Amino acid sequence: MYELDVAVTRAINGLAGHSAAIDYLMVWVSGIGVPVMVMAVALQWWRGSDRTHIRHVLVAAGFSFLLGLGLNQLILLFIHRARPYDNGVTDLLIERSADFSFPSDHATATFAIAAAFLLHGARRAGFAFLAAACLVTFSRIYIGTHYAGDVFGGALTGVIAALIVPAIYREGTKADRLITRIF
Repeated sequence: MYELDVAVTRAINGLAGHSAAIDYLMVWVSGIGVPVMVMAVALQWWRGSDRTHIRHVLVAAGFSFLLGLGLNQLILLFIHRARPYDNGVTDLLIERSADFSFPSDHATATFAIAAAFLLHGARRAGFAFLAAACLVTFSRIYIGTHYAGDVFGGALTGVIAALIVPAIYREGTKADRLITRIF
């Protein structure tokens, strides 16, 4: 399995260095992808159509995001995977990271948002967020900071978080009505 992970990682990271414009784009996507997605979620708070449901979806996406990143911190207590550039697998296009490689927080965050939207029936926005999540996670491998398995694991953590949240935060409950009526 490690050999497949390395092969896929090398194939994607091997695309780097051939076009300065694409390298710049991938570094940019990697750096601002998560904040842009969070802003895209937040700006929908004032959307007019079906405001109560959309607000519930937005809060659920936020909870999924936070739960996913929390799960990653638990995983990091047990798994200490070195970054691919530390193992000579990738060429790094950005500064080194001080933390471990698995799972990818970028993948967790972006896939948690996309999964939350899709699981709550917001298909158009969900698929747009899913496309953005795929681009962000691809960029993390492209720039050399993650193995393919790291982003797959992060994506899985994000989806699991999005599946857990509806069991805790239900639409139409007193807490949901209180939160979704803010502003």
